[in-house]
Amino acid sequence: MRDIRQPARHRGRGPGRLAGLLTALLVVTGLSAGTAGAVPDRSAEPTSSTVVVPARAMDAVAAMQPSWNLGNTLDAIPDETSWGNPKVTKDLFDTIRAQGFRSVRIPVTWTDHQSATAPYTIDATFMSRVRQVVDWALADGLYVVLNVHHDSWQWINRMPADHDNVLARFDAVWAQVSSAFRDEPRALLFESVNEPVFDNATDAQKTQLLDELNTSFHRIVRASGGGNANRLLVLPTQGCTPSQGLMDDLSAMMGALHDSNLVATVHYYSWYPFSVNIAGGTHYDAAAQKDLNEAFARMHDTFVARDIPVYLGEYGLLSWPDFNHPDRVERGEALKYFEHVGHAARAAGVTTALWDPFSLLNRTTLEWRDPALFAWIKSSWTTRSGTASFDKVYVPKSSPVTARTLTLNLNGTSFRGLWQGPKALVAGRDYTLSGDQVTLTPSALTRLTGDRAYGVNATLQARFSRGLPWQIDVVTHDTPVLSNSTGTTDSFTVPTQYRGDTLATMEARYADGSNAGPTTWTPYQEFNQAFSPDYPGGTIILTPAFLNALRDGEAVTLTFHFYSGATVTYHVTKSQGSVTGTAS
Repeated sequence: MRDIRQPARHRGRGPGRLAGLLTALLVVTGLSAGTAGAVPDRSAEPTSSTVVVPARAMDAVAAMQPSWNLGNTLDAIPDETSWGNPKVTKDLFDTIRAQGFRSVRIPVTWTDHQSATAPYTIDATFMSRVRQVVDWALADGLYVVLNVHHDSWQWINRMPADHDNVLARFDAVWAQVSSAFRDEPRALLFESVNEPVFDNATDAQKTQLLDELNTSFHRIVRASGGGNANRLLVLPTQGCTPSQGLMDDLSAMMGALHDSNLVATVHYYSWYPFSVNIAGGTHYDAAAQKDLNEAFARMHDTFVARDIPVYLGEYGLLSWPDFNHPDRVERGEALKYFEHVGHAARAAGVTTALWDPFSLLNRTTLEWRDPALFAWIKSSWTTRSGTASFDKVYVPKSSPVTARTLTLNLNGTSFRGLWQGPKALVAGRDYTLSGDQVTLTPSALTRLTGDRAYGVNATLQARFSRGLPWQIDVVTHDTPVLSNSTGTTDSFTVPTQYRGDTLATMEARYADGSNAGPTTWTPYQEFNQAFSPDYPGGTIILTPAFLNALRDGEAVTLTFHFYSGATVTYHVTKSQGSVTGTAS
């Protein structure tokens, strides 16, 4: 995954095909002389590992479940600490092992630690640092997956225009890595390349180019001998995308290698509209669930059912959690997603690697930033948990208290009741149950809302026969109130009295009904990109990206959707850099 997006690089032409082939031949055949200073001494004592790796690839990958990604670290550009994480310590892997993980994926970006011209020598100090980090993890009894990471979009993507140089450099990376780690235990796996992409190429050309990279990777590693002769090798689809056609391409390529120690890898970040909150993807709804179910079914049917293990090298949500910005994805809806991933992966026989750039484990304190979130992730490894249609019950302040109903998602469990702290609510008096519908009575809600101040008045738990309890906030609210405003395309906010409610999404249309804003294919704009709530400041921010995309002089109707179900309309007009906002 790219956590810091870089602008596209200019593409340059290198030597012609013949010159490139000669360069590649020189790199592969003469590497020991050209890079002797780059590779640590292989005669050093091999790392001790307590892992007994099963001979069969399917069993070995199953033993790697669950897995965790050391994201935004050795893959950071240009250096290990450039993206905000501290340097890795042995204590980090002690923590990961103690939390129940059995494997780690260590993404590495080699670009800034490797000469850009033949023989593409990797800096010896950096190689030694990678070796140190890998050895710490192995010594903790963890499987390790080592790869070529952001190089995929820094220079490998230029392969269509600069084929020979890119292939020679890719081969040089793996020749040096294979040599450096030749005698490491089989608990170390190599992954050829992360999320490979190819610029300005047809689909057929992309397939051919990835086949070429994966085949060359396989040949180089196997030819290096030692522990690499039967090391598990991880091969990706294009972009690590789990679409049927791309997985079929990978399956065919793997079959042609006739190697029983191969592992397929893809990534999964949920249905895109839900993962980033765009196009109305505010809930983990039927469309999002269907996308997940079908993705894992494809992984199983294409690979697992044919005795090819699948390592889901990354999973999560693209924009949650994010402790630096308002939540794009509603918390309870995100928990449903993570619970579902764990279940689907177990059913499909897929090993999962949690993507963690920094947002889950605090690398300084070695504590989970959100322990309750991690508890849901961890629980999903072994069992299902019940949930509900939402994690909030909204009670309007401006009207009498009436009953409120939630739909239970039992997920194979049985409902045990509702609790407030250690105290069980009384069935029949405080709530009623009809099928999968649980209804809080007016008398219970009156007691729970207390003085009916806006916001969360009480928190309940729905408990089930297994798994974790589902938290339900009882919230007093009224329809939010927006006010008129003026500003510029660089700075414009809508004064907002939230009155206990939470913003879900924003719809933007011109008077003729066409979509307004930078996301032209849907009226529902992207959360935190086109708009963003400022709850402490009492405003909704309309971003420069959104305002600059509007047509000059044309009124735009905004419909703000809130999680209570309330909607509020607002009108904005841009005129030569000035913006006027009017409440309905």
